[in-house]
Amino acid sequence: MSHNLDTFDAVILTILQRDASLSMDAIAEQVNLSRNACWRRIRLMEEAGIIKGRVVLADPKALGCGQEVIVMIRAGRHDADWLEAFHKAVRAMPEVVGAYRMTGDLDYLLRVRVADVQAYDAFYKRVIQRIPLSDISASFVMEEIKETTALPV
Repeated sequence: MSHNLDTFDAVILTILQRDASLSMDAIAEQVNLSRNACWRRIRLMEEAGIIKGRVVLADPKALGCGQEVIVMIRAGRHDADWLEAFHKAVRAMPEVVGAYRMTGDLDYLLRVRVADVQAYDAFYKRVIQRIPLSDISASFVMEEIKETTALPV
C-alpha cells in the first residue's frame, strides 16, 4: 500500500519517533487535529509500512552492555552455504544489535553491545568458532556523539 506523507503525517511521525508512549489525545493536541483524525492517520501509516512497530529504548549501561564495539569482517568465502551460516549465527547472537553487508574493502560491519573488553573477547571467540572468516577486527566506541532511531521526515 502506497502512502504519501502530508505535513500532518510528517509531524505525527516526528512526534511518535520521539515518544511513542504519548496518548492519542496528546498527539492530537500537538498536531491540532481531532483524536480520531490522528488515529486514522497513524493506522494508515502502519498499514502502508511506514510505521513498522513501536518499541521501548533501553539504556545499555543500565542493562550491563554499555560498551559498543564496531566489528569489521572480511568473509573469505561468499558461497550460499557460508552466507546462510553467517546470517544464522549473527541473528542468534544477542550482542549483535546491527549487522550490515557492505561495499568496498569490508564485507560486513557489526554493531555489538557488551559489558567490557573481556565480554567482547568471549563474543569474538564464539564468532570465530562458528564462522570461518578471512579477517575480523574491532574498534571500541570511546564516545557516543549521536545515537538516534528517529529518521528525518
